[in-house]
Amino acid sequence: MKAGSTSLRFRLLVGTLVWVAATVGIAGWVLQSMFEQQLSRQFDNELSMHLAQLAAHLETDAGGNPVLARPLSDPRLERPYAGLYWQVERMAPDNSGVIILRSRSLWDAQLPVPADRLADGERHTHRVSGPDGEALRMLEQVMQPAEGPDQSWRLIVAADERLLAEPVARFRTLLIGALVLLAGGLMVAAAFQVVAGLRPLKRLRDELSLLRDGRRTTLSEDHPSEIQPVVDELNAVLSRNADFVTRARHQAGNLAHAVKTPLAVMANAAAEADGPFAELVHNQVIAARQQIDRHLALARVAAAAQDKGLRCQVVPVIEGLVRVMQRVHPERSFTFTPGETAREMLFCGEAQDLQEMLGNLLDNAGKWACSQIRIAISADAEQLHLDIDDDGPSIPDDRRAALLQRGQRGDEKVAGSGLGLAIVSELATLYQGQLELLDAPSGGLRSRLKLPLAR
Repeated sequence: MKAGSTSLRFRLLVGTLVWVAATVGIAGWVLQSMFEQQLSRQFDNELSMHLAQLAAHLETDAGGNPVLARPLSDPRLERPYAGLYWQVERMAPDNSGVIILRSRSLWDAQLPVPADRLADGERHTHRVSGPDGEALRMLEQVMQPAEGPDQSWRLIVAADERLLAEPVARFRTLLIGALVLLAGGLMVAAAFQVVAGLRPLKRLRDELSLLRDGRRTTLSEDHPSEIQPVVDELNAVLSRNADFVTRARHQAGNLAHAVKTPLAVMANAAAEADGPFAELVHNQVIAARQQIDRHLALARVAAAAQDKGLRCQVVPVIEGLVRVMQRVHPERSFTFTPGETAREMLFCGEAQDLQEMLGNLLDNAGKWACSQIRIAISADAEQLHLDIDDDGPSIPDDRRAALLQRGQRGDEKVAGSGLGLAIVSELATLYQGQLELLDAPSGGLRSRLKLPLAR
């Protein structure tokens, strides 16, 4: 699976995380707005309460001037510049006011009041500067005392807006911290959910890898209900394809056996006759038999390579082939001295296929060697390495790849069809192995066959 925008996990994670971040951000903005509105209403209600209390405590003395019968309840009004103030003015006909009373918190300052006209009992709200230049929210009201209906008093209360802004700032800090913690928890939960939700797909991918490598033939039946229908369809396709391949392989085998009988009849007839035509028929029959044997071998190996449970010991196969090759090429010396470790090595495949590959390589070495062929066996973590060295003429590097193709021969003077190395290379590839042509230490050719190692 590629990383980035093509990854389903990446897209799900990004989409979920963006949605969580946006939702938490919007929720935070709404909560802060609601808190500010509630605090602002509470702030205004407090000003209204102080204004009502001021109006309730005002009385008229004998001279008709307003006096405060008793102090207001908030102690801040007694501390200079405490941020909460009140002021009482006598209204003039031109709507200006003369300060008569003011709170101790104003000290020697006064509240600037806009020149606006108010009806009796009407209230106005203003934003003005305080004694220290701070922003104040001011509430004013005009009242006419019952003792002097021809008089008008303007009652004013004001409070520092920092009393509103500071709680909002503290709430915002706490809210941001809480929302960051919440968003982090939601993102971790979302990431875990995505990873856990996609885990069945990873398991399905692993099973498909095992299926591709031939270590299982079908997918398991215990996937989640959302995936199981796909698995069932895949298993049905696999079963149908397996049946089709089996029938095709059987038909190919039946056809090959059916063709062999006419070929045998033609070979016998050609052997009893003389002349160029008989020789041509004899050669073509041999070529046809080789092609049939080759394709049957490939079909058999294609099936065996899918069965990872096949095992065979390598050393007994090599020792048996060495005995045969010493009779086929008595003038050559075949040397094979395996150690104890080599005797424990197993080839992950059929012994007949190993004999087919090694037999071709040993026969090829017997044809080209001057006197000696050495066989060595080793292994790495995954593969067997079977090295067959001869002391004959080597092959130039630029011709080695061509010799692994069908019909290519190293020398037309040497008997052969040019199919041996090509067959070995094709069989090794079906087993996910490889045939390499290298330089032997003796100066000849080294044929290195790499095949899967069984555990």
